Amino acid sequence: MSPDYVLLFVDNPAASGEFYADLLDLQPVESSPTFVLFVLPSGLKLGLWSRHTAEPKVMAYGGSSELAFSVPDRSVVTDLYADWAARGLAIAQQPTALDFGYTFVALDRDGHRLRVMALEM
Repeated sequence: MSPDYVLLFVDNPAASGEFYADLLDLQPVESSPTFVLFVLPSGLKLGLWSRHTAEPKVMAYGGSSELAFSVPDRSVVTDLYADWAARGLAIAQQPTALDFGYTFVALDRDGHRLRVMALEM
């Protein structure tokens, strides 16, 4: 058994769907007023479910977990940081070296943390 699906609970699935379509340069495979689904090139599914209609009731909101993107090296981290900052994404952490590698963190429209990282072990 291997996890292959991530759900983010969002305030407005349509608006969040547009945000992720632009960010990922990918169109959703499913879209409704309460849910949007992307299938990423890796096969991972990313679902955006309305926090107002999810069952059971959502008890926490964005910022308590991360969606992480591994990239090959520091230059890609730097390039994505510049691109995402230019797009107006809120930046929670500037590019920095941590124990595991070089990274930055941006926030989506619901406060979900989006970490870009080049692992350096």
